[in-house]
Amino acid sequence: MEFEIVGDITDIETIAIGSSIREIARLRKFYDKGRWRKLKGVATVRLPDDTLRKAEIHWYEAHGIGKKDVKVKRLLPE
Repeated sequence: MEFEIVGDITDIETIAIGSSIREIARLRKFYDKGRWRKLKGVATVRLPDDTLRKAEIHWYEAHGIGKKDVKVKRLLPE
C-alpha cells in the first residue's frame, strides 16, 4: 500500500530487538549490521486517494541506518 506519513508518530513501542526479529538476516544483508529494532506506533497517513486516516504502522530501525521498511499494519477506526 502506498502512503505518506503526515505529522509525528506517537505511542511508539518496541516489538522486538536483535535476534528475536524474524527478518534479521534480510535486514543485515540489505542494510548492514546494526542494533536492529522492530517498532510500532500510530500516525496519520495520506492514502493514495488523498484521504487522511490514523493508522498503526510498523518499521525497522537501527542506529546510524534509520527507519526502513515502514508499512501500514492496520487502519484505525475513526
